Amino acid sequence: MAMLLSAAVAAPVCAATIYKWVDQDGTVHLSSTKPPAGVKYQTMDVGSASGGSNKKSSTGGSSGASRASSASPAQVAGRSEVLASLRNRECVIALEALDRLTSGTQPTSPAEITRLKQTAAANCSSDPARRREQEDMAAQLRVANGPECVSARNTLADMTAKRVQATPEQVRVQQAFVDAHCIAPVQ
Repeated sequence: MAMLLSAAVAAPVCAATIYKWVDQDGTVHLSSTKPPAGVKYQTMDVGSASGGSNKKSSTGGSSGASRASSASPAQVAGRSEVLASLRNRECVIALEALDRLTSGTQPTSPAEITRLKQTAAANCSSDPARRREQEDMAAQLRVANGPECVSARNTLADMTAKRVQATPEQVRVQQAFVDAHCIAPVQ
């Protein structure tokens, strides 16, 4: 994620505003669309005329106008790629959270469900094939964040730190399980 953001900041391309906020679960969101009303957020003007990034804090209000600068086609393509990646990340995280919160036993506020639906609507693809890929990634993320994978990663850490006795074969099998099932598709 840091690489994506630094790539967005490093390339002085057409101006864009990125909104950053933290939801009630502590998940950091970066999006090209504003968060719901009343949510505190920061803005980052990517590709301003100075070639830098300007951060501004806000609580739902306007944070200033973006300035456009001339950009090469490669810079525009790079910016578009970074923004598409951010939108995809936001989509996958919102879909995973919607699935988890609507199928779980924890009480969830209607406002949070509405916010997640708005985030998914603003960031998920309208192309059915791409949307299915995003839904599959959300399912993978749910598994990767689930208790079985948390336990598997902790066991692997204990094995590699030699806190538990494990043969090289047991470590290899544990690593293969973690690699196959417990790597989040988005960071």
